[in-house]
Formats: sequence, structure tokens, C-alpha cells
Amino acid sequence: MRVILAEDSTLLREGLVRLLTEEGHDVLAAVGDGERLLVEVAREQPDVVVADVRMPPTHTDEGLRAALEIRARWPEVGVLVLSQYVEKRYAAELLSGEPGGVGYLLKDRVVEVDEFLDALERVARGRTAFDPEVVRRLLARSSDAKDPLSRLTARERDVLAEMAQGHANGAIAARLYVSQSAVEKHINAIFDKLELTRTGGYSRRVVAVLRHLGV
Repeated sequence: MRVILAEDSTLLREGLVRLLTEEGHDVLAAVGDGERLLVEVAREQPDVVVADVRMPPTHTDEGLRAALEIRARWPEVGVLVLSQYVEKRYAAELLSGEPGGVGYLLKDRVVEVDEFLDALERVARGRTAFDPEVVRRLLARSSDAKDPLSRLTARERDVLAEMAQGHANGAIAARLYVSQSAVEKHINAIFDKLELTRTGGYSRRVVAVLRHLGV
């Protein structure tokens, strides 16, 4: 993959450069702020970008805003955002545009090298990858009987959580130790309970995940 990194921590940035290089990926640029990130993306047109949410000069949401601009200007470029904390608004903003090619991971997940690389590859291929802890907290957000998500069984919520992380049906089956046909039945049940019909010209899978994330 052709990757651009944006992280203001020199230690983490150089560590990611070394990790990706050793894995055979081409790191086109490694920068420390959102403005330089946009310049490098315009110049290099990478497959995927890894960007911290908070970067100079204010260390608030410069990285997120750069990520949203990249998704708007270069929708073919995957964007994987790193954050120190679970921030629901950022997850919602990332998913509010075109679905796919986007991910949101907590920085602690970077040390889980296989999981980080798997998420990066999924995003580069146009899929989604959301941190399990982000998904867990969002899934626990509502017990209101009026919330359609409250209609789901425990297993259906497990399947939806895996969908939200960006896993395909085969991977969900393996991770939950069930058959792929069982996963498909659970997904159809999720669609029915969330009243997502086959009509309308949208991906029911994506809409189900958006409902799950509260978008």
C-alpha cells in the first residue's frame, strides 16, 4: 500500500513509519500537522492516510477536519483516524459522508500490530474499520425500549458490532464461532428489526451500522 502518515508525536510517527516499511508498504510522507497532510495527499494521491485527530496548532480537531476534507476531495483515498479517546461525534462525522474507506481506532490499538495492519488494509480496500472499544461503548449507549436497537437479541448485537468494525460475513462467522449461514440469518433479522427494506437505493448494511453508531 501507498501510505501517508500524519501524527504530531515524533516517536509514534517514526514508529509507524518503521512498522509499515518493514511490512513492505510504501510510506510516501510522514507529517506533523493537518495542513501538510493535505498538501502531501494532493501531491501523492496515496491509497490510504493515517491521521491523528488532534494536531497543531490547537490540538483539537485539526486532523479530523483534514480527514473529512480528504474524504470530500479524494473519495478514493482511504482514511484511518487515530484518537486517544472514544469520541462519538468524530465517529459519526467520519461516517456521515460516503460509506466505506474509513476507520477510527484508539491509539492503544496501534500496539496490537496485527489488528492495526488488518484495519489499515480494510480501509485501503474501501471497507470500514472501527475500534472494538468505540463500538462497545456506542452499543451500550441505549436501553430505551423506543430505540430500534433495543429489539435486537444479544447475538444480533454481537453481529452488528462486528459489522460496525468492518468485518465481512466470513470473518464475523470465524470471530463469533458460528456458521456463515447463521451470520446471514442474524443480519437479515437486524435489517428487519431496524425496518431496512431492500428498496431505496442504499446499502442496508451501511445504514444498519450508521444506526448503530447513532448517526
